[in-house]
Amino acid sequence: MPLLLNPYISFRDNAREAMEFYRSVFGGDLQIMTYADLHLDQDPRDSEHVLNAQLTTERGLVIMGADTPAAQPFTPGGAISVALSGDDADELRRCWDGLVEGGSIMMPLAKAPWGDTFGGCVDRFGTTWFVNIMDSARS
Repeated sequence: MPLLLNPYISFRDNAREAMEFYRSVFGGDLQIMTYADLHLDQDPRDSEHVLNAQLTTERGLVIMGADTPAAQPFTPGGAISVALSGDDADELRRCWDGLVEGGSIMMPLAKAPWGDTFGGCVDRFGTTWFVNIMDSARS
C-alpha cells in the first residue's frame, strides 16, 4: 500500500455541515461517526458532534475532519492550507467555484509567474485552499 497523506480539518460545532459541503464540491462517499456513536460523549455538548468524518472521492482524494470537543480551545484554519493541483482545468475550476461559494478569495485564480493558473481562497468554514492548474504545455 502506498504512503498516504490526508488533510484532517478541525471544526467547532459544524464539521458535519463542512464535510457535506466538501462532498458537494468534490463528490465521493462520506462516512461520519459522532462522539455518541462510540460512547465518547463525556461532555453532553459533544454527543452529536462529529468525532471522525472521512470523505473519499472517486479520483482518490481523502479529506478527514472532526468537531473539536467543547472543552478544548479551537483556532479556525490553524496554520495549514490545503493545496489542490493537477492538469484537469475544468475539474479544478469547478472545485474552485465550489470552494469560494460563501467564502473569500485571497488571490484570484489567474496566470501565475511560473506559468500555471493559481489562486487562493478561504472557504466558508475558515479553511485555506490553494488551487494550482498546471499549464498543459508543462505537464
